[in-house]
Parts: sequence; C-alpha cells; structure tokens
Amino acid sequence: MHETTTLLVEVGALLLLLGLLGRLSRRFGVSPIPLYLLAGLAFGHGGLLRLNASEEFFAVGAEIGVILLLVMLGLEYSANELVGNLRSAAPAGLIDAALNALPGFAFALLLGWGWVAGVVLAGVTWVSSSGVIAKVLGDLGRVGNRETPVILSVLVIEDLAMALYLPLVTALLAGAGLVKGGISLAAAVVTVVVVLAVAIRYGHVISSALSAKDPEALLLGVLGLTLLVAGLAAKLQVSAAVGAFLVGIALSGPVAHHATELLSPLRDLFAAVFFVFFGLVTDPMDMPPVLLPALALAVVTMGTKLLTGYLAARRAGIAEPGRWRAGFALTPRGEFSIVIAGLAVAAAQPVEPRLAALATAYVLVTVVTGPMLARLPDLPWFKTWLRRRASMRRPAPAPVAD
Repeated sequence: MHETTTLLVEVGALLLLLGLLGRLSRRFGVSPIPLYLLAGLAFGHGGLLRLNASEEFFAVGAEIGVILLLVMLGLEYSANELVGNLRSAAPAGLIDAALNALPGFAFALLLGWGWVAGVVLAGVTWVSSSGVIAKVLGDLGRVGNRETPVILSVLVIEDLAMALYLPLVTALLAGAGLVKGGISLAAAVVTVVVVLAVAIRYGHVISSALSAKDPEALLLGVLGLTLLVAGLAAKLQVSAAVGAFLVGIALSGPVAHHATELLSPLRDLFAAVFFVFFGLVTDPMDMPPVLLPALALAVVTMGTKLLTGYLAARRAGIAEPGRWRAGFALTPRGEFSIVIAGLAVAAAQPVEPRLAALATAYVLVTVVTGPMLARLPDLPWFKTWLRRRASMRRPAPAPVAD
C-alpha cells in the first residue's frame, strides 16, 4: 500500500509539473519537448530528486506514447496513399541511409571503437525519431501540409528498414552465425509483408468490425487492436511503431475520424510521458565526457538529415519553404537510437562502454534542438531570406528593343 501511495504522489506531482511546463512553453510559443526532457533529467538518475517508485510506470507509459503517436499519424492517411508515397520515396530512403548511417560508422572508426561499434552507431545516427517528429508536426499544425506525406514516407521507410537492421545487429552483437542471422532476417521480412498486406487489403473489414457510433467501444477497440499489433510486431523483432502505424493506415472512414478525436487526449498524455522517461533514465553525470564528440556528430548528421528531407521534398515537387520544413523536421533522433545503443550495452560481449553515453548525449542534443529548428521556416526573417533567394534565382527580364 505504501508503494502504491508513493507511486500516486510521484506520478501526480510530475504530471502536474508537465502541465505547468506545457502551458509555459505555449505562452512563449516554443515546443514543450525540451522542457519535458529537462524535467526528466531533474528527477531521474543523478538528478536533483530521483523518483524510484514511478520509473516502471513511466517506462510502460513511454512505450504506449510512441505507439499512440504513430497510430494517430497512420489515421491521417489511407493505404493507397501509403503505397504511393513509399514508391515515390524509395530513392529518398536510399539517400537517407547513405547520408546518415555512414557518418556514424565513420565516427566510430575515427574513435577507434571498431567496425562492430561502427555498425551500431550507424543505426543510431540513421533513424529519425518518429515520436518526436509526430509531436512536432502536431504542435506546429503541419499534419495537413503538402510536405508531411514526404516526411512520413521517409519515417516509414526507416522503420521498415529497422525491421531488417535490428535482427541483424542483434545477431552480430551475439556473435551468431550466418544461418541464425538469416533466419531472424527472414522472420522479420515475412512479418512486415504480412502486416502490410493485411492493413492494405483487409482494412475495410477491420473498420467495419468497429462501431463509430459507440465512443466507449470504439476507444477500447482501437486502443486494444493497436497495442496488440504493436506488441506482436515487437515480439517478432519488428518495430512496434511500424505495427501501430499500419493499424492507423488500416482504419478508414468514420471509424478513423472518430478514433482520432477519442485518442488525441491519450496521445498528448503518453507522448509527454515518453519524453519525460527519456530524461529519467539518463544520468547527467555521464554526459560531460562525451558531450563534445556527441555535439560534433549531431551537427554533421543534422545537416545530412536536413539535406535528406530537402531532396526528398524537392523530388516530390514541394515548393522551397516545404523542402526546408521537411528537412528541419527530420533532424531529431530518439527512441530507435536509444534501443540500438541499449542492444550494444546488453550484449554478451559489450562493444564499447562509452557508446551508450555518447548515444544518449547525441539524442538529447538532437531532440532539444530539432523542435527548435523545425520552427525556423515559419519565422519572418527566414521567409524573407527564402524570398531573396528565390529572386536571385529568377532569370532577369530580357531587354526591350528600341
């Protein structure tokens, strides 16, 4: 009973603090994400006051937060739109992997950590944070923008690639042979194909099984289905985020519309919990020794991710402002980067002791600066710079003959 009471006090106090921080951030027109992270750092490992009783609650809530963020994004798009966007964004996915994975691999080699650590760090720098980006797009009111499908296509390609990467890196870290690694990879591929096929082909059947007229039944049904599919996907070594996103894609019509309204408050609650938990499990004392390398790596890979989004949006025919919005939006790294670093730390033969601290510092830098950078294209001076840039590119009028 005492533990439950302590849990209620800790959770209640921290949620109240988050509410105040969220109100403060909106008052000044900034994203609340950095404030949520700082709150987690203040009350986590090595912080001012550690919240021991509620850490497990926030760990589970963080998982649910990512899942809800992704299913809500999926509800905005149909299966046909997803397939079309994936086809058009496939070249951008290859560019994304080349521009953002190679710097991490090279950085590990420069530090003398070896090629296995290089493969791990390549994954850390490659994948953008779907959870953070979904939150930023919602906060900035850009979910309906023309560049948003391009951003989502890049994110989905990355998440699908993680379904292949994670089994391989797990086998690599465990020292498994080629056969065992191949079996894990094959299982991941089959799972992704089956879930995607069911979402696209039988989505209308799933929607018809859920009643849009009964809010309680709809909320429980959609939430239960989302958590079930996400959990099964994670058990099969596929991203839970991919499973949740495909559930959102599968739902359509009135069911999708009403589910969006019902799940929005839950998404906001658990999204805040996700960002707080990230800070809670980070010890600020581990950051200083690796802060400069992490900052250097973040500057390089935020630049390459900006280029990735810009090129992907240009290829899709998006105007200049939308290209910059897409590029800046993709800069934060998050949940996958921490998962990948965690695999290396938990391996039977640890790769590099400093890898976890570097990955955490790197993610914190991108998560704090990413939402701020995403606002740049909306600032008056940036719009003025874009207009000047466009006028300089515009050909001069031909001289009029006398």
